[in-house]
Amino acid sequence: MPSFGEEKIIEAQGYRYIAGVDEAGRGALAGPVVAAAVILPLNKALPFISQVRDSKKLTPLKREYLFRTLHEFAVTLAVGISGLDIIDTFGIVAATRQAMKSAIEQLSPPADYVLVDYLRLPEVNLPQKGITHGDDLCYSIACASIIAKVSRDRLMIELDEEYSGYGLANHKGYGTKEHMECLWRLGPCPVHRKTFGPVREMIS
Repeated sequence: MPSFGEEKIIEAQGYRYIAGVDEAGRGALAGPVVAAAVILPLNKALPFISQVRDSKKLTPLKREYLFRTLHEFAVTLAVGISGLDIIDTFGIVAATRQAMKSAIEQLSPPADYVLVDYLRLPEVNLPQKGITHGDDLCYSIACASIIAKVSRDRLMIELDEEYSGYGLANHKGYGTKEHMECLWRLGPCPVHRKTFGPVREMIS
């Protein structure tokens, strides 16, 4: 279960605006990678916080509820997106870092410390810590995972209307059996990542 342990240690060092950062869509075969940055108030009662988990462990209904609630209670939050052009040109890790950097730069008030799920962000000139399984351990990162996941899911539902027949609204671009069957039947569409194995093999 997440806690505020990391945030409290950093707050005791004099930092005020500690942002949790996470992404959604890194392992998908289609669609963008989306990152979110969230700064929570550390000295204010948050009645919803005990319900927060890594977004993958929550139901869609619970994620939507927490998404709306976080917009109400967070000090600030923001979303960054890296599209297909960045993913296929620079690779998924660089694209993920760029989306995270974009989210952090949009925060107002700005962050003075960053907690990131797993990654380090050399492009971000702020004190930071990468935490393995951070979305399981740290409330700020878990909240960022929820914002990123819901934001990306909504984008994939919109893309499903534009590119029907692939089931994007169901699997959100991940390599499920349904998705692979659609890929083999229809071939890749413009929102598929051309450098990712199954899609690359079909193109070649």
